[in-house]
Amino acid sequence: MSYRSSKEDMEDSHKPQDSKKETSGQKGGLRTIPFILANESFQYVASVGILPNMIFYMINGYNMDTAPGASILSIWGSSSDFLSIFGAFISDAYLGRFRVIAFGSIISFLGMTLLWLTAIIPQARPAPCDSLHSGCQNPTFVQLAFLVLSLGFNSVGAGCIKPCSLAFGVDQLINQDNQLEKNERLVQRFFNWYYACASISSAIAMTAIVYIQDQFGWNVGFGVPAILMLVSASVFLGGSSLYVKMKGDKNMFTGLVQVVVAAIKNRHLPFPPDNSDGLYWHKTDSNLRVPSNKQRYLNKACIIKNPVEDFNEDGSATNPWELCSVEQVEALKGLISIIPIWSTGIIFYLISNQATFATIQATSMNRHITSNFQIPAGSFSLFIPLSVAIWLPFYDGVILPLVERCTGRPGGLSPKLRIGIGLFMSCLCMVYAAIVESIRRSSAIQAGFMDDPTGVVNMSALWLIPQFCLLGFAVALNAVGQYEYFYSKLPKSMASMVSALYNLGTAFSGLLGGFIVTLVNNVTKSGGNTSWLSTNLNKGHYDYHYTLISFLCLLNFLYYLLVCQFVAYDEPENDVRARFSDENENLTETLLSSKSRQF
Repeated sequence: MSYRSSKEDMEDSHKPQDSKKETSGQKGGLRTIPFILANESFQYVASVGILPNMIFYMINGYNMDTAPGASILSIWGSSSDFLSIFGAFISDAYLGRFRVIAFGSIISFLGMTLLWLTAIIPQARPAPCDSLHSGCQNPTFVQLAFLVLSLGFNSVGAGCIKPCSLAFGVDQLINQDNQLEKNERLVQRFFNWYYACASISSAIAMTAIVYIQDQFGWNVGFGVPAILMLVSASVFLGGSSLYVKMKGDKNMFTGLVQVVVAAIKNRHLPFPPDNSDGLYWHKTDSNLRVPSNKQRYLNKACIIKNPVEDFNEDGSATNPWELCSVEQVEALKGLISIIPIWSTGIIFYLISNQATFATIQATSMNRHITSNFQIPAGSFSLFIPLSVAIWLPFYDGVILPLVERCTGRPGGLSPKLRIGIGLFMSCLCMVYAAIVESIRRSSAIQAGFMDDPTGVVNMSALWLIPQFCLLGFAVALNAVGQYEYFYSKLPKSMASMVSALYNLGTAFSGLLGGFIVTLVNNVTKSGGNTSWLSTNLNKGHYDYHYTLISFLCLLNFLYYLLVCQFVAYDEPENDVRARFSDENENLTETLLSSKSRQF
């Protein structure tokens, strides 16, 4: 005899109900999409536009050395990623996406306004350096706190908007009265618009905003992003009466915690005989009736102890903290199984943090394209998203069909292979960066610029472009590979965990990057020596720092090979699908899951 939950009970537990909508009537639809895309685009231009030149604002506006400034920026970036997980949790479990996006838009505007005030109020910054008399003054506690507060508000705002904007757009398009094919077409169009807006916004941010900052100074350079954030919040709130607004629903994290607690409580129970589905609790229509043998200790969470006392009349568990379904157990196992592969991304994204130093290098190189035009130093980062934009269509249109014809394997290169290639390319990126910086430094010393960090060497800054392109290609391979691999290992109901894991990895990477910069700076300047990361590029040894990062990337690549060989074994594709098949999945989440694999 088999004990299962009823279909109705599982639907109540695992998918949002129509009654969760705050509004009724004719809401949502295509008319709401311009408001959502405008909110995301203006917010993206404003937030991304201040990033490339922020290191110069730290150095010139706050008299910071390069290493402390880079550490603050790394922590700032990682805090935004950490907070995006918190924003997703608050949205799904409590407030709903509309309230979280609205709050994020307003708080981002306040943060950008505070940053603007640091530029227009002289007392908010230390006095400029005076090499002839007082030298450089360090920022006071109040001045530094004001700056950190502005960055913190921006992080909170980004953490609210990033995880919710895409899903909120899909909420507007999904109509239960439409056929599935029509809903899919609408969502496909929205995804195309969304990522097109993201690419255009990135290009505008890294060119127009950077150019404004270079030509008109910080007062205007920070004022424009502040105005854009005001427009972003106003446009989004202006469409409030048109939106479908979903209330917060029970978060999936609760189910994962229940498995751990139940497994601990039932740790003394004996395991049932193999293939004995009658002693495991599973859903009525589930293809998964017996838990897998990996992480077998978790299987005790779904063992039925007393068929009479363990269930309510509707088929639900009397105490969900003592009895969980097989599906819950396998979902947690899937999450655990991807952690080793996920951990390789922490070191991988260290290379993104090095773009700050490359921007500083560009200021000491010849950036002229013509006699009258030179590329702003902060705009070199533009080659990263451009490389991603070039690689993805090239892979889909050329490499994927070629690999399919040669190997007969549908889907082209496997996700794990793409992740590995991306990790290897990260090593090449840092090796190339070290070589270019070594040549640049030697040229500067030969030109007599050892004590003149503002001197421009007779070396084209275009030599930096391959470094950014390698970084872009590596990210395109590794990031998309991670998304697809994680998605293949998790059930559809945990699709949002893919984005959460990605953000968590970049967050840890940012913190690790800040720690490495601080450690390298303190160790190399001990004993009166010049730091590798000296504000004076020509006295420092950024080439040594790049070599250190390339060595860490190599160790990370070798670690990945070991993980693939001994830990992250692959299950047959059909087995994976069978484990997580569920015809009662929420339509919105299903479509989001299927489309997220394409990006």
